[in-house]
Amino acid sequence: MDPEDGDPSLLPRIHGISPERAHERLQPGEAEPPALAFWVAALREAFEETGILLCRRARREGGGSSNPARAKALARSRLLAGEISFKEVLETLDVSLDAGALEYNGHWITPECEPRRYETRFFTAEVQENARVTPHEKEMVDALWLTPEEALTRNRKGTLPLVFPTLFTLEELEPFQTPREALEYLGEEPVSRRLPKLKRTERGIGFSLAD
Repeated sequence: MDPEDGDPSLLPRIHGISPERAHERLQPGEAEPPALAFWVAALREAFEETGILLCRRARREGGGSSNPARAKALARSRLLAGEISFKEVLETLDVSLDAGALEYNGHWITPECEPRRYETRFFTAEVQENARVTPHEKEMVDALWLTPEEALTRNRKGTLPLVFPTLFTLEELEPFQTPREALEYLGEEPVSRRLPKLKRTERGIGFSLAD
């Protein structure tokens, strides 16, 4: 998360969830940024790493670029180069963040045995069927669309390595037939703080959430 993700001046360009609802869902600690900043960070990171920007167009007529795809690509390049802020990206494209497209679904703590530890929030979103991913080469190696079932099958075959939180999340999403079904379910579910612990398995050392 960047400090700018919690900038109050971003509020007019955030739609779909209120600061109060975000706080209710996230339940941040006293030392953490405002809850809504996590939604902004998730949307910003998705844009930086994949090129997908979940947003709403400005309502005023005549606004925006004649070539939205080119304008978005240019704004992303300037953002990645540190030439402009995410807020300036939204202003340049004349769009608002569609924060309501995200559902909060994970709060993970790095296992105590790890030398470098993090506290991470996970979000799930539905994107347009024809959404095109353009990976940021410094953050991603490749990109492909898979159902949770396909991803888990590849993982079991050893062709798609996945870390424990990702495996856990995919197993949670596997029963749902559509993204909309999953999002409706996640929107009603409380999210608990998860700290994996080491355990011995038949294949060696693994992780578990059991006490």
